[in-house]
Amino acid sequence: MPRPVLLYDGECGLCNRLVRVLLRADRAGRLNYAPLQSAPAQAYLRVQGLPLKDFDSLVFVPDWENPVLKDYRLRTDGALSACAVVGGIWRIVAWLRVLPMGLRDPFYKLVARTRYALFGDYRPTPLARPEWEKRFVAR
Repeated sequence: MPRPVLLYDGECGLCNRLVRVLLRADRAGRLNYAPLQSAPAQAYLRVQGLPLKDFDSLVFVPDWENPVLKDYRLRTDGALSACAVVGGIWRIVAWLRVLPMGLRDPFYKLVARTRYALFGDYRPTPLARPEWEKRFVAR
């Protein structure tokens, strides 16, 4: 069974809020997480030839245990793929994939550029449920 992982900017307040929303929504515990700054994520980025310091994009990895070269999704493709994995109402959000990436990604990039100004840095807080800890490849 594939282990999908969402790599996110671990220092971004918006990104961490989104992770917590997805953790709550994902009752089946299908989606896993790791900050882009973590050692496992950095190793994955290096193998895939992705930037190691540009954290303006999240990365969705369909199967963390069996990574395939170039089998990842960035920006809105990654976010919508994560929504599809979480399921429930988030599956409806994932339907936005029918829109061309050229229409979706400019908005994503605008939010990515301004997210620290709008949402600030992440200030670590304990997870609401201790069992969520096992859903992180790294913290």
